[in-house]
Amino acid sequence: MPKFLLIYHGKPDIQSPEDGAKHMQAWNAWSSGLGAAVVDPGLPVGLSKTITVGGVEDGGGSNPASGMTVLQADNMDDAIALARNCPHLSGTGTIEIAEAMELEM
Repeated sequence: MPKFLLIYHGKPDIQSPEDGAKHMQAWNAWSSGLGAAVVDPGLPVGLSKTITVGGVEDGGGSNPASGMTVLQADNMDDAIALARNCPHLSGTGTIEIAEAMELEM
């Protein structure tokens, strides 16, 4: 079954510690509800840097990553359907999704 990488960008709408706790409850419910589709629940990430041929830039560019998850699904449409209810999609939160390529390394 294909794997899909979900890269989180932006920030969910969290204005207070209480909002943060509610967000984490919603996140855990969403993630648990995916069941066996979750290959790696992922992790949030801190400040990033972008490496280019010309050097290193602070801040991760115009749309820095804020976390990632790996899911498995039959196809891209099914993976999108799994991601649509993710609590990260509040505030400025967006999710970039890409199918993992199977390559011999």
